[in-house]
Amino acid sequence: MIKETEFLENLSKVKSEIASSCLKYGRSLDEITLLPVTKNWPIDAVTFCRNSKIKSVGENRVQEALSKMDGNQSMNFELIGHLQSNKAKHVVGKFSSIQTIDSLKLMDRVNSVALLNDLIQPVLLQVNAGNDPAKFGVSIEDTEALLEHAVTLNGICVDGFMTIAPYDPQNKSVARSCFSNLRNLRDQMSERFDCRFSKLSMGMSGDMDEAIAEGSTMTVSYTHLRAHETEAD
Repeated sequence: MIKETEFLENLSKVKSEIASSCLKYGRSLDEITLLPVTKNWPIDAVTFCRNSKIKSVGENRVQEALSKMDGNQSMNFELIGHLQSNKAKHVVGKFSSIQTIDSLKLMDRVNSVALLNDLIQPVLLQVNAGNDPAKFGVSIEDTEALLEHAVTLNGICVDGFMTIAPYDPQNKSVARSCFSNLRNLRDQMSERFDCRFSKLSMGMSGDMDEAIAEGSTMTVSYTHLRAHETEAD
């Protein structure tokens, strides 16, 4: 685990990169939320984020995240890892957002658990906007049907969409095309359902610039807790 001083240096660098991209593409810094990912790191990582006035962190693994929530009630945890429907009972109401809803089965399970607990669970639909066989997510073609079902449910609220771009560090246009696909899909679904769907969670350390160019409102960072910054996971 790195020291907090190094964490702050890494965080400052990531924020500077976001600011540079916003300036380049005419975006406002207020439009972009940085979501540090604390997976594989001890509870100190969440403490570092909280001390830096960061309000939300991302976690990939349910059990690991749950263990970090005790004593961190002021921090929002967002689930960015794949969720199996049989684990929904451990997730609903614990995470401020579930970003990885990608099937009717999972959506119905999350909705059922939410209704049993008398709450509404905010979610994002994970879309495989880059048509990458290595990634989870509903296809672009099937997203409308998933949304049509979502609007009939009372236990979830779809705030927007999430995608993970295909990994191709030598060709940044691959990521940008993926992000453009998601933004265009969001715009189409907003018109179709008369709903803003304001959140677009897309972009990591290696393709953050391309994501901001295409309208990302939340970008993920895996590098803020590493001793030496590398490409995104």
